Amino acid sequence: MISRRSVALALTLAVLSGPAWSASAVKMFDTDNDGTLDLAEVKKAATALFAKLDPDHDGTLDARELRGRLTAKELAAADPDRDGTLTLDEYLSVVEQRFNAANPDKDGTLDAKELNSRAGRALLRLLR
Repeated sequence: MISRRSVALALTLAVLSGPAWSASAVKMFDTDNDGTLDLAEVKKAATALFAKLDPDHDGTLDARELRGRLTAKELAAADPDRDGTLTLDEYLSVVEQRFNAANPDKDGTLDAKELNSRAGRALLRLLR
């Protein structure tokens, strides 16, 4: 039997990963109010989130702190020094890679439609 909590969690995840979250992300992170996100806006949001995800203030994020954002395989690929953690620069590198993947028209900005693509949703996982 499925618990109410499981249903609530599933609904929350559906809302946060669907078009509503994409549009909300644009509104939330679009500091110049042009209706799109550029790389600077995305990196600013990622930098702020990095600080929140680093409760021990050691300047790195480990697998536990990155749970739900990167898989173990993605963490390993993003960790050039193989220490099992990501520094801010390493995290921002992943953010930039995902931004570029979500920007197929290469115009330097992401709209809600692009953020709702598979690549866009992968980027948004790094920002929430």
